[in-house]
Amino acid sequence: MFDLTGRRAVVTGGTAGIGLAIAGALADFGADVAVWGRDEGRVRAAVRRLGGRSGRPSGQVVDVADEAAVVAGMDEAVAHHGGVEIVVVNAGIGGTTARLIDSTTADYRRVMAVNLDGAYWTVREAARVMVASGGGGSIIAISSLAAVEGAGHNQPYGAAKAGLLALANGAAVELARHGVRVNTILPGWIATDMSQQMQESTAFTERVINRVPLRRWGRPDDLVGAAVYLASDAARYTTGTELVVDGGYRVF
Repeated sequence: MFDLTGRRAVVTGGTAGIGLAIAGALADFGADVAVWGRDEGRVRAAVRRLGGRSGRPSGQVVDVADEAAVVAGMDEAVAHHGGVEIVVVNAGIGGTTARLIDSTTADYRRVMAVNLDGAYWTVREAARVMVASGGGGSIIAISSLAAVEGAGHNQPYGAAKAGLLALANGAAVELARHGVRVNTILPGWIATDMSQQMQESTAFTERVINRVPLRRWGRPDDLVGAAVYLASDAARYTTGTELVVDGGYRVF
């Protein structure tokens, strides 16, 4: 039921953290995975790390904030692997820690360009490929708890992730008739490069992480089970769903 052998996947922001963990899991279950990233060296390194897995990995240098790059990247992935049935919309950047009244339009635009504009173009191009193929597919958007909870000092990030959630839900409704499922994963506090500053803060650990019922930071590999499930036939009747992976933080 979870076997992904013969399926082709694209993972944006797939060179580190959550994206790389998900790319590895999809490959472990048999998928041929194309990882996207902005840095050529990190893309090559990610492909090497995936090389020993079941699937046949590849990589493209794609800045998702560039519409033309997203279009070209999807075309290249399809040409290389012969199609795409799974797309994980994961590429994202963190915001600033500035107070709202001190934040700048430049910071806002920078976050939106990657986290929402890039996601929109990725979902659109994935949908075009999957609808044209007639074989359906699975699009998995990596949003955040910031989409549904107040993200103080980080409103642009929260706004972008909320927009991604709305984008995914709207796509789920429209694309269901084509056999394309669209679901969203909402991670909680995950230890990645993006959260390094908070991981090093004793105050943050005491005030926030100690509120997590499972009493620890999440790890990128804590997300892979959810991603494999949503990519696989185990989730064949699941679309428009928000899957929270947060150690119980939201309900406490």
